[in-house]
Amino acid sequence: HNHAKRKGEKTTTTKMNMKLLPSLTLSYFAVIGAGATAPNPAANARPQLSITIHDGNFTDIEGLDPTITWENSAVLNNDVALEYGIDLSARTTNLASLPRRIWGRASRAFTIPKYGQHTFALSSRLEMDVQSMDRIDFQIDGDDEDNDLKLRIIGSAPTEATHIRKARVAFLEFTKGWDNDGNRVTVNPRYHVDRNHGDVVLTYDADDTLIRVTASRDDQEVTIAQKLNDENMISPTIGSDGALTLAWDRKLGEDSSVRTTLNPNRSVDVEFRDAAWTANVNFPMDDKDMRGATVQMKRDIKF
Repeated sequence: HNHAKRKGEKTTTTKMNMKLLPSLTLSYFAVIGAGATAPNPAANARPQLSITIHDGNFTDIEGLDPTITWENSAVLNNDVALEYGIDLSARTTNLASLPRRIWGRASRAFTIPKYGQHTFALSSRLEMDVQSMDRIDFQIDGDDEDNDLKLRIIGSAPTEATHIRKARVAFLEFTKGWDNDGNRVTVNPRYHVDRNHGDVVLTYDADDTLIRVTASRDDQEVTIAQKLNDENMISPTIGSDGALTLAWDRKLGEDSSVRTTLNPNRSVDVEFRDAAWTANVNFPMDDKDMRGATVQMKRDIKF
C-alpha cells in the first residue's frame, strides 16, 4: 500500500471522535502515535467508495448500501510497517452509526544469523466491528521466503481483559512450495477449528495450465485452468458429488478484465474490473428464473 504521492494529489486530515472506540483500541493507537517516525513521503491515504444493491432492489435509495473505506500506511521505529483503515457508512446520518469497521496491520522482517541469515517476515492484523465492540478479530501471517513456507492463523479475542482467556483460534494453514523442472508445486494443509474440518489443497502450475486439487475426508474437487490465448482462460471445476462450475476470464485491456462464473442451477457471478472501478453481479438461479440479483460497485478515490 505504499505508493509515492503523485503531483497534484492532496493530503487530507480526518478527525474522529475517539469515544466511539473501547479503551483497548485507544491504547493501541496511542502506542502507534508515540512510536511513529516523521511522516513517510511514500505513505498514501486512499479512500474507496463501495455501493452495494441488495436483493435486486434497483428502484430507490433503500436498495443501496454505500460504504467509504479509508486506509493509510506509515513506517514506525525498528522498520515496522504499519497499515490502518476504517470503513464508514455513507448513508446514515447518525454519527454513532457512521463507523463500521476499523483495522490495523503491523509487519516486520527479521534476519536471524543462527539460521544462516534467513529472513522471516511476520505480520499481525487486528480488526473490530465498531457497532459490536465486544470482540477483536486477529490474523497472524508468517513467511519464510528462503524455505518457501508460509503460515496463517486466524482467530478472535474478547475486548475485555478479564475475558482474554476466551481468545480462540478459528483457522490454521501452512503453505509449502517448490519448483519442479521449471513448474510450480504447492501443498497447503488447512484446518477449520470451529467446524473440526481439515483439507489439503495441491496445485501444479505449468505455464498455460494450472491444476488445483482440494481434498478432505468427505469431499474432493479438481480445477483445471487452461490459458487459451493472451486474453482468455477457462477454468472448469468438478466435485466428487458431480457438481460442476465453469469460470471464464477475459482480458479486455491493460487494466480491464471480466470474470464470469457459472454454477448450474445455483447462480451466475460476473466480476468486471476497469482501472479503479470494480463491479460484482450475482444472479441466483431458480430453475430457469433469475431473482434476487445483488450488485456491488466500488472505486478507488485519490485525493
